[in-house]
Amino acid sequence: MNINIAQKPVGAGFDPYATASEVIGDMDLAGKTAIVTGGYSGIGLETTKVLAKAGATVVVPVRSLEKGEEALKGLPNVEIDTMDLLDPASIDTFAENFLSSKRPLDILINSAGIMAPPLRRDQRGYESQFATNHLGHFQLTARLWPALKQADGARVVAVSSRGHRLGNIDFEDPHFEHHAYDKWKAYAQSKTANSLFALELDERGKSHHVRAFSVHPGLIPTTDLGRDLTKEEFGPKQMKNSKNGSGSKEETPQFHTIEQGAATVVWCAVSPQLDGLGGVYCENVDIAEVVPEDSEKATGVRPWAVDPEAAKRLWKLSEENIGVPFPVS
Repeated sequence: MNINIAQKPVGAGFDPYATASEVIGDMDLAGKTAIVTGGYSGIGLETTKVLAKAGATVVVPVRSLEKGEEALKGLPNVEIDTMDLLDPASIDTFAENFLSSKRPLDILINSAGIMAPPLRRDQRGYESQFATNHLGHFQLTARLWPALKQADGARVVAVSSRGHRLGNIDFEDPHFEHHAYDKWKAYAQSKTANSLFALELDERGKSHHVRAFSVHPGLIPTTDLGRDLTKEEFGPKQMKNSKNGSGSKEETPQFHTIEQGAATVVWCAVSPQLDGLGGVYCENVDIAEVVPEDSEKATGVRPWAVDPEAAKRLWKLSEENIGVPFPVS
């Protein structure tokens, strides 16, 4: 496996519990345009606040205008439009509306997501976590590609998760059509997909000055991401790939606040420390190290989530699933 040589910590100099406001400091983003999916709740909302306060115009796609307007009320430099990641037509309409403004897109943060719900399918019959967390963002990025390229220095940030460690992508049956649904395996493959998408997008986009990153924001119990979970279900999960085959729990990680959780997202979106880099999985405001498949460390990225061959395979599968080619040219 030819893992990206950039996939190693750079010593960014931030505490693992730094906040997004501390990371962005006094940076001036006036004249920059960002889109933040999920930008009206949780870490997405904090990301929106921090970018807008720094002067960027932030466009937030929302499923409900009423909820979006309430959450974003009073924030400067914020625009709202409707979009549902499970509805391909609404993704196209949102992208068309943005492209009609003729603006370059400097920052795209794919932050929206769902975690471990009961089995749900979209109108195409696709499993909801893979469809929402990955395919919807793949289609959105494809449709926004002209604006990203126009920016001549854009960054795309895919919000992944340490949950990728719970399993790889089942390329033969990603939508659980032929085997029993496991909500954690489904979540894991959607988060692995986020990382692999950033890896391949960066490889294809860097010649157009578009760089991509994936992020584990931290374990944040105060968002509504885990709204389908019980209190007992939220936390470290039993690993399925330990050496003795019986499973074990990873070392217990520390929880982060929402403000801390947005820090690595914002760092990947704007930090000059990442100039010339891309295709890497980041956490704790730094690039993560690659850890062995059977590692029980609470930090680091599994090899399967930074596998360039799997990233290419995922790109092809994604184009087939959404029925939309994504030629980067």
